[in-house]
Amino acid sequence: ILVMLVFVLFVCSMSAIVFVQPLDLVKNRMQLSGEGGAGREHKTSLHALVKITRNEGILGLYNGLSAGLFRQATYGTVRMGIYQSLYDHSTSEDGTHPSAAKKFLAGVFAGACGALVGTPAEVSLIRMTADGRLPPEKQRGYKNVFNALVRITGEEGVGALWRGCGPTVVRAMVVNGAELGTYSQAKQFLLETAYFQDNITCHFVASTLSGFVTAVVSMPADIAKTRVQNMRTINGVPEYSGAIDVLRTAIRKEGFFSLWKGFTPYLARIGPYTVLFFIFLEQYKILYYKNFCQ
Repeated sequence: ILVMLVFVLFVCSMSAIVFVQPLDLVKNRMQLSGEGGAGREHKTSLHALVKITRNEGILGLYNGLSAGLFRQATYGTVRMGIYQSLYDHSTSEDGTHPSAAKKFLAGVFAGACGALVGTPAEVSLIRMTADGRLPPEKQRGYKNVFNALVRITGEEGVGALWRGCGPTVVRAMVVNGAELGTYSQAKQFLLETAYFQDNITCHFVASTLSGFVTAVVSMPADIAKTRVQNMRTINGVPEYSGAIDVLRTAIRKEGFFSLWKGFTPYLARIGPYTVLFFIFLEQYKILYYKNFCQ
């Protein structure tokens, strides 16, 4: 049964990421645009989308898809498996749901565990989606996520696979505490009203609220993670000393609201992903419990 539950979560994660990979790529390009006070490459998310399509083709929007899928296979499966287990364990025998605080803490812990496992895939994803913005002589040219993992290990050492692990874990804790906790709480609240039943409509509304809250609170941590994982080491000196240095430098050179640079594609990415993920999850759970728990 445990193996089947893991498989359900794996399929759920992969199903959602296929739809949102182009938005992830645009979001990463926007976050790197104007880095260090340089001229911004993209004025808006739409401008970035048009420019990427024109220069790299439609398939260019799916650069890094293998890394995105691998990230979900690791990070996505682990975080949801742990969260669902903690949620079920905290639910009392009479069906009383865990408190909002317990849901949030379960999401935070699940996110941290998932991020530790998924950071190598995250590093590969950031680099593969950012490659197209560089001149040919500076592009890394990873063929797929496994080629990226092998080359990073060989060229920079095993430790480079966990570069930016700190901000990645912090972001994951914020994202999952907000996303999973908000969804569970919103769903419970909606079901306690007279207007909703436990169906796709309820799942859609709850996941939409969850996606918006998650995008707002996690954006600064996401920018720090993106820039740390994409940075180069020049003459043995890294561009940033850490996530705090990224945030401090961004505020000083680009302004406070640069911490929400790329918010539109980030929301457009995380919103639909959250909606699709939870709708897929709820439907797969129905099939799982119907076929394996009766």
